[in-house]
Amino acid sequence: MNTPDLPIPEPTPPPGTVSIGRDLPVPDRALAIGAHPDDVEFGAGGTLAKWAAAGCVINHLVCTDGSKGTWDPAADPARLVATRQVEQRDAATALGSTGEVVFLGWPDGELDSSLRQRWQVSYWIRKLRPTVVLGHDPWKRYRLHPDHRHAGLLAVEGIVSARDPLFFPEQDLPHHRPDALLLWEADEPDHVEDVTDHVDAKLTALRAHTSQFRSTMGVDVDDPTAEDQWDVFADRIRARLAEWGDLGGCTHGEGFKLLDQL
Repeated sequence: MNTPDLPIPEPTPPPGTVSIGRDLPVPDRALAIGAHPDDVEFGAGGTLAKWAAAGCVINHLVCTDGSKGTWDPAADPARLVATRQVEQRDAATALGSTGEVVFLGWPDGELDSSLRQRWQVSYWIRKLRPTVVLGHDPWKRYRLHPDHRHAGLLAVEGIVSARDPLFFPEQDLPHHRPDALLLWEADEPDHVEDVTDHVDAKLTALRAHTSQFRSTMGVDVDDPTAEDQWDVFADRIRARLAEWGDLGGCTHGEGFKLLDQL
């Protein structure tokens, strides 16, 4: 299965080497920045579902159009883009999101972290004014997919641009400094969110991404055993969340690198 960038937990650090924090205060607003449709649900779906249930306004910002997210060489890219947008909105609903689902629309596999993309991310941070931003860790070692790296850089650099008033004054929006940034897929996690009561919401949101069943989740929808294949995938997700839970002292968790000096 070609899933190199799923958030696989790191081994538990030796005692005393890393202090693991737990559970930020529920933010008023959160913005999750993903490279592709489904990345947010893999990286932080349980956390977002927990916060949404507590009244947080959850927003999604998807950087690419998802047009290459298939193993079928005969697939129609335009149709796939439309499908993945529907799936992403359905996934956001499954998490309880009441905020925006924004698609920047850069070609899948061709995302860059240049000034134009940074301008866009800065704009949406200023417009949506999140208390917490979540995104890919751009410094993850041995990462294969460039879109994940660039999306992570855009989350970091977009915060810098959004917080400082002399960046992009033509946006005509007040500058905004989030309180915290949570990076999933981190090599050096130091924060766990307890998602014990929200595992099912995460899985329901992931299941909304039907177009990704075969390539990402190992589920062949045309196979009579497809439901069993889904159960295997769901058990893998639960096992990973349990490993994060062990790290954070809860039953199921999601792990992040926390940056709170923004």
